[in-house]
Amino acid sequence: MWILVIYDICDEKRLNKVARLMESYGQRVQRSVFECELDKNALRRLQQQLARIINKDEDAVKFFRLCNRCWEKCVVLGQCARALPLKEIEII
Repeated sequence: MWILVIYDICDEKRLNKVARLMESYGQRVQRSVFECELDKNALRRLQQQLARIINKDEDAVKFFRLCNRCWEKCVVLGQCARALPLKEIEII
């Protein structure tokens, strides 16, 4: 399944740990946004590892599950790293 992970981490040390961990699970598409193709076990493992790093009173991590059809409907304008290339859609 495709998961979009976004985060806001207040402490630089925790931020660096989260970023390194995320790089092992997916592809960075923006500074604090990753696209990941994960099965349920990998997603659970990622969430457990993140829970040990973040401060739940100060930080936030959100996971958005995208079905394949939603993933394929994603529109990309300009240069954007993608875990899978998508066709650019012409704007009318």
